[in-house]
Amino acid sequence: MDAVEAVRDWIDGWVRGWSTHDPDPIAALYTDDALFVSHPFRTALRGAAGAAEYVRSAFAEEDTVEFWFAEPVVAGDRAAVEYWAHFTTGGDEQTLSGITALVFAADGKCREHRDYWAIRDGRLERAGGWTQPIAAHGRCG
Repeated sequence: MDAVEAVRDWIDGWVRGWSTHDPDPIAALYTDDALFVSHPFRTALRGAAGAAEYVRSAFAEEDTVEFWFAEPVVAGDRAAVEYWAHFTTGGDEQTLSGITALVFAADGKCREHRDYWAIRDGRLERAGGWTQPIAAHGRCG
């Protein structure tokens, strides 16, 4: 599987999982030994189990969420995907913006996932709007 197809599957799996707060479609995207880093300063997790552990924890904090993924940038076995989300936790609204750097195995599963993100209080729109097509959009809550 090439990286273009792999990153499309990755986005689709995240949309399905995030929209329903179900970690299984997301965990299925990762190799058993994948490196999963949810933030540059956090401890790395490993494999599908590590990805599921992270999203379970993140989803538990969200009451509602609305999110978007931008068109990915792909080179060789690597891809970068920008995302933007508005969510509420305990009635407080926040905005999350980030980029995920991915490396795919030959079978199309993710073998390396590194997130770089920032979060702010309130509902903020993406600076400059979306300059490229949105690859996927989802909502939960």
